[in-house]
Amino acid sequence: MAEEKNMVQKILLFIAGLTSLYQLVVASRVLTHFNIFLPEVQHKAISLLFAVILIFGFYALNGSKKKGFYNWYDYFFVIFGIISTGFVVFNYDAIQDYTLYGYLDFKGMLLTILLMIVLLEAVRRVTGKVIPILVLLSFLMTLYQNYLPGILYGKGFPLDRLTFSIYAGNGGIFGKPLGVAVTVLITFIAFGQLFSAVGGGKWFLDFAVGLTGWMRGGPAKAAVVASCLFGMISGSPSANVATTGMLTIPLMKETGYPSRLAGAIEAVAATGGQFMPPVMGAVIFIMAEWLQIAYAEIIKYAIVPALLYYVILFMSVHCEAVKLDLKPVARYERSTLLNILKSGWTYLITLAVLLYYLLVKAYPPEMAATYSIIVMIALSFLLPDKEKHLTIPRIWQALISTTKSWLLLAAVTASIGMLIGSLQLSGLGVKFSTFIVSLTGGNLLATLILVGVACFILGMGLDSMTSYMTLAILIAPALVKIGLPPIAAHLYIIYWAMSSFITPPVCLSVYVACGISGSDLWETGWEAVKLGIGVFIVPFLFVYNPYIMLQGPTSHVIAAVGSAFLGSILIAAGIRGAFISKISIWRRVVLIIASLILMGPTNVWTFFGGLILVFISLFNQFRGRKLEEGLNA
Repeated sequence: MAEEKNMVQKILLFIAGLTSLYQLVVASRVLTHFNIFLPEVQHKAISLLFAVILIFGFYALNGSKKKGFYNWYDYFFVIFGIISTGFVVFNYDAIQDYTLYGYLDFKGMLLTILLMIVLLEAVRRVTGKVIPILVLLSFLMTLYQNYLPGILYGKGFPLDRLTFSIYAGNGGIFGKPLGVAVTVLITFIAFGQLFSAVGGGKWFLDFAVGLTGWMRGGPAKAAVVASCLFGMISGSPSANVATTGMLTIPLMKETGYPSRLAGAIEAVAATGGQFMPPVMGAVIFIMAEWLQIAYAEIIKYAIVPALLYYVILFMSVHCEAVKLDLKPVARYERSTLLNILKSGWTYLITLAVLLYYLLVKAYPPEMAATYSIIVMIALSFLLPDKEKHLTIPRIWQALISTTKSWLLLAAVTASIGMLIGSLQLSGLGVKFSTFIVSLTGGNLLATLILVGVACFILGMGLDSMTSYMTLAILIAPALVKIGLPPIAAHLYIIYWAMSSFITPPVCLSVYVACGISGSDLWETGWEAVKLGIGVFIVPFLFVYNPYIMLQGPTSHVIAAVGSAFLGSILIAAGIRGAFISKISIWRRVVLIIASLILMGPTNVWTFFGGLILVFISLFNQFRGRKLEEGLNA
C-alpha cells in the first residue's frame, strides 16, 4: 500500500509540473510557430482535466491538503471528470454543434451533470461550501423559476437548455473566468514562484528594511513597504502575512511595538497587496476580461486608491511610533539601501521587463509574464549565490508549486462559470441587483452602504478571487444600475470584500499574524480595523471623487490627488492621536474634519478651508510645543 501511494504521488507531482509547463508553452505562443493552433475551448478542457486529476489527489474529503494520493472514493470523481472534460477535448466539433442548437441531447446533459458533480465537490474541498451552495441555488432557481415569488418569478427553463448554458454556452464552465485562469493567472503564479525561488521575495524585504529601517518606527514601516511590494506578486493576503510577517513582526516587537499592534500592522499591510497594481491578487486580470477594459487602464484607475490606502497605514504606523516614543534602530543606516539596490539589479531588470511588455508594448499579460520568466531564468545565472540559479530541477519544483497554487483558481473559475451560466439564462442576477436598488430607493449613499455590508458578509472566509467573482455577478450590477461607472463599481466591491480579512470575526490575515505575534485574536483584530480604516474610506473617495481614479482634466486630477494624499496623512494623525508629538482631543477632531474636507469632492474654497483647519490644529505641533498636561491621546 505504501509503495502504491508513493507511485501515485510521483505520478501526480509529474502531472503537476507538466500542467504548468503546458500552460506556459501555450501562453508563449510557441506552438503557433509550428502551425499548431489549439482552439480555446480545447485548451480550457485540457487544463481543467489536469486540475480535476490533481485536486482529488492533493485535497482530502475534509478540505485539508494531502501529499498526493487517492482514497477509493476519489477515483469516482477523477473518472467522471476525465470523461466529461475529455469529451470536450476529443469531440470539439460536437460542442460546436451544440452551440448551433442551443440545447443538449441526453448524452450532453449526462456529461454536464457528471462534470457539475465533480466540480462542486472539487471547489468544496478547496474553498468550502459557499460556492457549491450558490451554484446549486442558482441551478434549482433557474430550473423552477416559475415557482419563485415576486421579483424572482420567471418562466423557468428545461434541463436541456440549462445544461447547455452551463456546459456549452459562452458564459458557462468553459467561459471567460476559466479562460483567464488557464492563461493569465497560471503564468503570473509561475512568475511569482520563480521570482521567490531566485530570491526576489527576500530582496523585497531587504529593500523595505533598508528604505525605512533607520526611521522612527522603522521595522513597522518596513512591514508596510514590504507587504506593498510583495503583494504585487502574491495573490493571497494570508500568504503575504506568512512570508513578510516572519521577519517584520519579531522586528516590530523587538523595537517596542506591542504584540497586538505588530500583528495588526502586518495583517493590514498584507491585505493591501490585493489593491496594488500590477497584479492586485490576480483579480485585475479577471476584471480586465470581465469589463473588456485594457489592462493598463485598470492600473491607471487603481493605482492612486491603493497608494492612499498605504499612505493612511504608513502614517498610522508613524503616529503610533510617536505615541510609544520609539527611537530609530541604530543598526539600520541609510547607506545600506544603496548596497541593497546594487545587489538586486537582476530583480529590478526582471520587473522592468514585465512592466515594459505590459504597459509599453501592451502585450497580452500571459505573454508578458512568460517573456519576463525567460529573462529571469537567464539573469539568475549572473547571481553570485549558486543556490539562486534557476537550474532545471529548481524550475521543475517551481512549476509543481505553481500548479498546486493554481488548483484553487481552476476549481473556482470553472464553478463560477456554472453560476454565470445559470444566472445569464434566468436573468436572476439582474433581478437581484434590481432588488438591492429597490431597498435603497436608488439613493447612492444608502446603496453604497448596503452593498458594502453585503460584500463584507459574502467575502468572509473566501479568498480574494472567489470573493470578487461572486460579488461581480451578484452585487456590482446594482452599483452600475444607480449610475456608477463599471470600473468604480468593481473596485468598490474589491475593497469591501477585503475588509473581511482584517475585521473580526473571520479575519484571515489577522489569524495568520496572531500565529506569528502570539497576540489575542480579538485585540489584534480591532487594532487592525483602526489601522486599516483606509479600506472603508478609500472606496467612498473614488466613488464621490472620480478624479482620484485619474479621470478628468489634468488640473482637476492633480488638485484632487494632492488633496487626497494630504487628507490621508491628516486622518491618520487624527485617528491615532499623534503627529510630531501627541495631539489633544479637540485638535484630533479638527484634523479629522479637515481631512474629510480635503479628501472629498473639492473646489478651491473647500481646499483652502481644509488647509486653514490643518494650520489651526497643527500650529503648536510645528512650533515644537509640548502637549499640555492632562490632555489625553
